[in-house]
Amino acid sequence: MTKTIPKTPKDASQELINSEIRLRDVIKTIPKECFQKNPRKAWSSALMSVIAAAIGYSAIAFSPWFLLPFAWIFTGTALTGWFVIAHDCGHRSFAKKPWVNDIVGHIFLLPLIYPFHSWRVLHNIHHQHTNKLTTDNAWHPWLTEDYDKTPKLLRFLESPFHGRLWWLSSIFHWGSLHFLPSAVVPREQGKVKLSVTVVAIFSLVFFPTLLLTVGVWGVVKFWLMPWLVYHFWMSTFTLVHHTDTDIPFRYADNWNEVESQLSGTVHCDYPRWIEFLCHDINVHIPHHVSVGIPAYNLRLAHESLLENWGEYLQLRTFSWGMMKEIVDQCHVYEPEVAYLSYKAYNRRNASD
Repeated sequence: MTKTIPKTPKDASQELINSEIRLRDVIKTIPKECFQKNPRKAWSSALMSVIAAAIGYSAIAFSPWFLLPFAWIFTGTALTGWFVIAHDCGHRSFAKKPWVNDIVGHIFLLPLIYPFHSWRVLHNIHHQHTNKLTTDNAWHPWLTEDYDKTPKLLRFLESPFHGRLWWLSSIFHWGSLHFLPSAVVPREQGKVKLSVTVVAIFSLVFFPTLLLTVGVWGVVKFWLMPWLVYHFWMSTFTLVHHTDTDIPFRYADNWNEVESQLSGTVHCDYPRWIEFLCHDINVHIPHHVSVGIPAYNLRLAHESLLENWGEYLQLRTFSWGMMKEIVDQCHVYEPEVAYLSYKAYNRRNASD
């Protein structure tokens, strides 16, 4: 795993906590052009995602069976780009008019069966409370106290999703949170109900039509497999963005916005074809410093953060070795100790 950080992560975090630096001070150092919406770039990005998905589905339709996995991987990654377009819409950084963001966001999330407003509201909670224990709803560590209280059978069933089955976790997050209007504040519940209704109507038309047209195998081939690849990337991106043996999660009384957004958020370099299809969403630190930065300006903003705040940034290069380190070590969490693997924690408890 590549870590190009002049300071150790713990030293950097502690320095930020002890300083008087505020998030607005970091934002002021980013060029103003990074916050400017460019309709040509926004719509070009959306068109690119549409074309990429069309290429992917054509490959699925015409590929021999032994090439289907490659077609699924490409198409699912292209659909992750659809999510990123909707992601910008949810943060109102795609278009100037809210209604345009709402329409485009709904359209680009429909193939993924995501209610737009539900996702938008819940995702904003993650940005307001990044790495805050018991509040952050994106990728929350399994606290040792909760692990201890979990019945052994349930612990046995749940533990793989904090480990080697991390790539399925996004599916549980999607299914358990995004279809419940009661999960959001009352003023947003009407919009959430609208989005759930839109997804329900789409599903009632789309899935029977697909089933009647291409059969059960066609539903698996054209929808399910790319959808699983999309969730692989969603699980992976979310996990890597905020998880490392040195990245702290803190309770509210000890939480610091600059530490969590600047030093507790990870920039990870992936193969260029993935970053292209996913609109640079893994250039993630500037997005957490300010959600007003459109995806097509993230790299420019990142260069500015490197120049002005580079000693505090968490930089990685994607590899299976990096993923193995995270999913084999970052299992249960104690604020005073950080992450422990299941083996280390159970061994410690056994010795006690």
